[in-house]
Amino acid sequence: MKNVPEPYRIKMVEPIRLINREEREQKLVEADYNVFALRAEDVFIDLLTDSGTGAMSDAQWGAMMMGDESYAGSRSYYRLIDVCQKIFGHQYISPAHQGRGAENVLFPLLIKEGQVVVGNMHFDTTKAHIELKGGHAVNCIVEKAYDTSDGSPFKGDMDLEQLERLVKQHGPGQIAFILITVTCNSAGGQPVSMANIRAVKAVADRFGIRLFLDAARFAENAYFIKQREAGYADKNISDIVHEMFSYADGFTMSAKKDGLVNIGGLIGIREDETLANLVRANLVPTEGFPTYGGLAGRDLEALARGLVEVLDEHYLAARIGQVAYLGNLLLAAGIPIQQPVGGHAVFVDAGTFLPHLPSEQFPAQALTIELYREAGVRGVEIGSFLLGRDPVTGEQLVSPLEFLRLTIPRRTYTDNHMRYVAESLINIFQQRDRVRGVRIVEEPPVLRHFTAKLELIS
Repeated sequence: MKNVPEPYRIKMVEPIRLINREEREQKLVEADYNVFALRAEDVFIDLLTDSGTGAMSDAQWGAMMMGDESYAGSRSYYRLIDVCQKIFGHQYISPAHQGRGAENVLFPLLIKEGQVVVGNMHFDTTKAHIELKGGHAVNCIVEKAYDTSDGSPFKGDMDLEQLERLVKQHGPGQIAFILITVTCNSAGGQPVSMANIRAVKAVADRFGIRLFLDAARFAENAYFIKQREAGYADKNISDIVHEMFSYADGFTMSAKKDGLVNIGGLIGIREDETLANLVRANLVPTEGFPTYGGLAGRDLEALARGLVEVLDEHYLAARIGQVAYLGNLLLAAGIPIQQPVGGHAVFVDAGTFLPHLPSEQFPAQALTIELYREAGVRGVEIGSFLLGRDPVTGEQLVSPLEFLRLTIPRRTYTDNHMRYVAESLINIFQQRDRVRGVRIVEEPPVLRHFTAKLELIS
């Protein structure tokens, strides 16, 4: 079969610039070796995140001109609600400015002090919001997620036996809710099977516990189900999405991913009107009036169209195919990554890549620094540095996985950019013994990886 190109053509370009190695060295010093502190203009290829960094379509840009900026009752709000109800099948939809805004509104309504939230693998901001609301975030992912060489198709699945043990151990009344992240970012962008979602729902119903989805990458998860799960090859993406959401009592979403927009989030409640009314009431002091939820009317319009565009199977094939292309280039060079390649990023196994660096020297952060020094490419650490400290004891936690995440923005870079990234990592791999570890000089108490200051270890 011929290689199928992207189902779009480029209409506008944005210049990027590769500064020289000496300048990159200086920029790292000025940033205290935290790539979040780099100026974007000093980054050549930015793979920090796929959140709000993609390109919108001509239809989305055109829709922005139709945005109704009314404070209350905007027609753009009702257009978004209509789209969401059709796609997700949830009756009550509320916009928020982004995913963490949605969590900040919903979680206080669900979590009581000391309760547990069980998830397949909580991401950093979700874990922080759970803990800030007095809860405890507990991971319950299948064991094979921790084996980067295991090629199992659904390594984002929840461990059902462990889930039952946790519920019985804590008691159903101490489980605030169960949260399935689709796809599972912290595990390497790994998808969750429909069978697993259905089985988790059965456990939740048996114990009277609510089930929610963290649905930032819902369409990518649906595409993997179509490609990998028996019985779904002939189903369209819309039907798969609708079934996924039918098992959930509600969802939060950072729409900056599969919403194909630069800002936006959603809260969905399937049928609980009481909870939906509490959400709307909590929106007002935090995000804004319920019919705009922290977004301009033009943002609501762009999101309404983005949620439709992301269901296009040709788009999903190209998007996930580009991520796989980068992953396969690295695998061919012997570089260890999380396999199979996930939906939105390639996760380099930095612990295996840099075996001379122990977890307390943050090997994935060290590799992140080295990639910028080598090539001006900005990735991000997903490991012990991100995981942080035990909220009770203050002890540094050790992540079971030390990942450098190379996150691919949607409809933004070409395969030539991916080849450059791969060649740069291969160069580092060939002289990896020279990479130095890092230590923390200064850190905030919550979500430290965004603003902490670091130094290289001699």
